[in-house]
Amino acid sequence: MTERVAPEPDPAETPPRDTPSGSMQAFDPRMLESLVCPVSNAILTYDAAAQELISKAAHLAFPIRNGIPVMLLGEARALE
Repeated sequence: MTERVAPEPDPAETPPRDTPSGSMQAFDPRMLESLVCPVSNAILTYDAAAQELISKAAHLAFPIRNGIPVMLLGEARALE
């Protein structure tokens, strides 16, 4: 019986390995239509460079990890 071996992936089609798990997922900005700040219930803005959701009302920045917003107060960064 012969064993099947999966072909090597083409490096041009392989997504960048930017996270510990090796998968990089982008945040979908359409999620902003449904998400609000858990502290102030205000709208959020997306900072793509920092990968954070910003609540100007609460002066907090919520991280985005692997494309998923972490909307926990304990994970938020205070803005100055």
